[in-house]
Amino acid sequence: MAEKNEDIGFKKDTISKLLSSFFKEDKTRLSGDAVLLVAEMLKVFVREAAVRSQKQAASEDCDQVDIEHFEKILPQLLMDF
Repeated sequence: MAEKNEDIGFKKDTISKLLSSFFKEDKTRLSGDAVLLVAEMLKVFVREAAVRSQKQAASEDCDQVDIEHFEKILPQLLMDF
């Protein structure tokens, strides 16, 4: 398991390819700063989803987080982002 202080994130290449797959024109380019920004937003989104899911599980007196806990927090999470 990863340590809390270890910086975990998304690979720039993966983010770039994911975003590029939605471009309608081949001429559209993506800057490195834009890729870094989207990677940071995804990292924040995933971290927030994990924290909210954990809080939901704790409120239901569960020792582990299940997909049902994630599904319960997802609508509000999407509205917040």
